[in-house]
Amino acid sequence: MTTAPSPTQDELKALVGQAALRYITPGDIVGVGTGSTVNKFIDALATIKDQVRAAVSSSVASTERLRALGIPVLDANEVEQLSVYVDGADEIDHHGYMVKGGGAALTREKIVAALAQRFVCIADASKLVPVLGQFPLPVEVIPMAAQQIARRFATLGGQATLRLKDGQALITDNGQHILDVRGLQITDPLGWESAINQWPGVVTVGIFAHQKASVCLLGTAQGVETITY
Repeated sequence: MTTAPSPTQDELKALVGQAALRYITPGDIVGVGTGSTVNKFIDALATIKDQVRAAVSSSVASTERLRALGIPVLDANEVEQLSVYVDGADEIDHHGYMVKGGGAALTREKIVAALAQRFVCIADASKLVPVLGQFPLPVEVIPMAAQQIARRFATLGGQATLRLKDGQALITDNGQHILDVRGLQITDPLGWESAINQWPGVVTVGIFAHQKASVCLLGTAQGVETITY
């Protein structure tokens, strides 16, 4: 008797991207995140694009993909509220708190998430953790404050490094830099998010606790597991 091979990470991403369609109501304007898992959701969304009024996107890359597939994209300023925002996570805990920003779009992701009544997180099982912090915490910063902010993280036991691209400081869609902070155990996500966002020069910290997930669609070897928070 042969057992079926376990699905690859890419196949799990496609599964949860497809599963997220059940949270879309015909006529919706859909909030769309950023990243490889979300790209699978965008591809799935294109199969029902006649039922979708438009999308609000959290990055230039997602906007380009949506438009290429024939889905109109609105500016966030044109929308008062979204019924749903679909995005991935670099980590998610058992309360629905997340670390995000591996794709450098954390600020716009948080802006679009704040418009939505429901945040549907799509992720594979490797992203579910007991305590946030194994994944380096992304923090979008104004460049002149980067070293000051890095020193503040050092007092908390974190090692902050400037994210590079092709040997140069990565520039976000907002024209800013990103610090990736290792060595943290984020035991109080709400408190940490509130505190770090007050530091001068921080644009956005990649802790999503105030904009946490309502639902997580988790891709596992057994299929899609739905976790409701």
